[in-house]
Amino acid sequence: MSSSRASAQARKPSPAAVSQADQPAQRVIKKYPNRRLYDTHTSNYITLAQVRQLVMDHVPFVVREAKSGEELTRSILLQIILEEEASGAPMFSETVLANIIRFYGNAMQGFMGSYLEKNIQAFMEMQAKLAEQSQGVTPEMWSQFLHMQSPMMQGIMGNYLEQSKSLFLQMQEQMGRQTEQMLDVFRLRR
Repeated sequence: MSSSRASAQARKPSPAAVSQADQPAQRVIKKYPNRRLYDTHTSNYITLAQVRQLVMDHVPFVVREAKSGEELTRSILLQIILEEEASGAPMFSETVLANIIRFYGNAMQGFMGSYLEKNIQAFMEMQAKLAEQSQGVTPEMWSQFLHMQSPMMQGIMGNYLEQSKSLFLQMQEQMGRQTEQMLDVFRLRR
């Protein structure tokens, strides 16, 4: 092999390096014992409202405890949800929150998380389609649209409900398979 071809191959990035380069860099936010959050990307302390804005802007980030490096992203996201629920109009009713709590420790806990995640994703896709279709719509047109039962809206909601039903049926089938596997393992099925 010639030295120029060997040096060209040496400069060529590996497939793993290429896939990492395609992904946006994940911001690291450090949480200090005094409850302050430090954005290592901007070298500034930030507020919970600014972390919320990162979420809204689809900026990938991770929150870590400054000393131990323990990941705290979920707890920070839950804190943001708690603040959002406390101010303005809450998204979750007391009944919904109580039902979510009841799933913790239940055999359905793992399925429910997946079910909610897939449903929210389907709803987000439906919302994106609606936003795409509504570009160029004037306020007067929106007013007319909201005052009548639009076949388009019925179609979108029908698709969403169908996806939700499908996800629920998939969850039931998966539970049935896992139950059968457990019964086989414990030799309880004949």
